[in-house]
Amino acid sequence: MIVPSSGRVLRTVVTPEQITTEIQRLAGEITTDYAGRHLHLLVVLKGAFIFAADLVRRIDLPITLDFIRVASYCGTKSSGGINLASTPEQSLRGQDVLIVEDILDTGLSLDFLMKSLSTHQPRTIRSCVLISKNVTRRVAVEPDYCGFSCSSGFLVGYGLDCDEQFRNLPGIYELG
Repeated sequence: MIVPSSGRVLRTVVTPEQITTEIQRLAGEITTDYAGRHLHLLVVLKGAFIFAADLVRRIDLPITLDFIRVASYCGTKSSGGINLASTPEQSLRGQDVLIVEDILDTGLSLDFLMKSLSTHQPRTIRSCVLISKNVTRRVAVEPDYCGFSCSSGFLVGYGLDCDEQFRNLPGIYELG
């Protein structure tokens, strides 16, 4: 697939239909695991907003929703540093917190978030990622819920971007 406005070639990695199926599975697992409890979703912006929007509509639990921004990329390379651009607006104390992230790549961001947010004294803190790229992990961290695993390539679409472009694509694609 070629995106005309960018001239970039994209290879399909995950179709929109596969995403829908996987989100339904994840939502079912989350609903079962947190049955009878209130769940507080903490969505990592900007990349996870589309994934989170679809996920929350399928979770059959009472939920609250908050957002946080973490930055670690410049173009197609991880900067290696974590920039916490915002903090949760709601208290996490005593909450069952589920961090919703678009992609687990180096592990630096998720590890940073798990450690940082645990100081807010949540009841539990777990993570849900749409995509896990195991070959690029620099920190030994694994998600509690994972949609897709892949090995390599720079991925865009369905909220994932490259310099703020391609978020609006309906599937997930490898940038060529």
